Amino acid sequence: MFAAFTYRDFRVQWLGACTSSVGTWVQITAQNWMVTSLATESRAAFFLGLDSFLQQLPIMLFTLVGGVLADRRDSRRTLLSSQYLQMATAAALALLVFGDYVTIPWILTLSFVTGIAQSFGGPAYQTLVPSLVDKKDLPNAVALNSIQFNIARVIGPLLFGVTIAAGTGWGLGDQQAMALCFALNAASFLVVIYTLMSLRVKFSPPTQQKSISDELAGGIRYVREQGTLIALIVLAATTTFLGFAVLTFLPVFTKTVFKEGANTYSHLLAFSGAGSVVGALVVAWMGKFPRMGLTVLLVQVAYGLFIVAFAMSRTMWLSDLLLFLTGAALMMVFSTVTSLVQLTAPNEMRGRVMSIYMLAFRGGMPLGSLASGWAATYIGAPAVLQINGVLLVGVAIYFLIRSHGVREI
Repeated sequence: MFAAFTYRDFRVQWLGACTSSVGTWVQITAQNWMVTSLATESRAAFFLGLDSFLQQLPIMLFTLVGGVLADRRDSRRTLLSSQYLQMATAAALALLVFGDYVTIPWILTLSFVTGIAQSFGGPAYQTLVPSLVDKKDLPNAVALNSIQFNIARVIGPLLFGVTIAAGTGWGLGDQQAMALCFALNAASFLVVIYTLMSLRVKFSPPTQQKSISDELAGGIRYVREQGTLIALIVLAATTTFLGFAVLTFLPVFTKTVFKEGANTYSHLLAFSGAGSVVGALVVAWMGKFPRMGLTVLLVQVAYGLFIVAFAMSRTMWLSDLLLFLTGAALMMVFSTVTSLVQLTAPNEMRGRVMSIYMLAFRGGMPLGSLASGWAATYIGAPAVLQINGVLLVGVAIYFLIRSHGVREI
């Protein structure tokens, strides 16, 4: 289950990434709650969707170029630049909140700048991980990386609640206590910057380099010729487009369905994160196994059904359980599909292939959040989640019937 931890550089990278992810989830939780607090009740779902859209928009615009750079440059340099920029945006938001200057337009602007940093850092990170472990342990490394991200999804929201309580206990107002959450995220980037500088892996640049446009065209051409890759990318895009709204709408459910506050919101997020950790552990334990594609499709059917059930639930303990199950199912789908794409991509094309995959996977999040947020202003967040869950089941059934190479992998 923990084979990738036998590699020193992977352990170092994992520790830094986990620390940074905890800070990121503290900020995500605080930022979503702040947007919900600043907006009117009827517009909260829309602004949550818009905030998610603007953070992911640069990923749709620049990730393909980031993939070319990941194949041409030392991934660590690109990642360091990305971390510095994200640290600066978190610190800026902390200062704006503490000084009582924050508005929704400021939050949206800083989300867009953060997305620019992630659009180049993401492909570099996906290219770095396979260089830290042997190919046979790559699925395990992908799953363990998912675990660190989802451990952060548990710890981050809980740390958000603790930070708010501590800040108010020190005599700070609610908004000033919120500023501590953004400052905490800014500080977490120092750890990942240190660990990136500690890696021993060496980068070997390609002996022949074409222009960026030619290399980008070569990557797109390669993916187009691989029918199974296209199917996996489409599957990833539809999963994020339809499935991530359940996380985006959690503040709305907390306030309008359960009539609770910030502590309940962090509590719901923690259950979702705990389920994701369990799902990633299952994938790490299974490693590379026969019929991975068929397993992914069956788990996605369950994922859609869990979302429908959560949208219909009005009982807290049942909603906790369903969030746990949705988190586990989502992570099993995500980790397995990512492993299949990583294993399929050749070393010299991995940055470009993963950037195309990330464009589809990450691009589905903002487009789905924006569309779901807009629809929720008319029919409500619970109805939107029910529709999304049914559509997720439909997508999985389509691939189970038509396959396009996914069912046989």
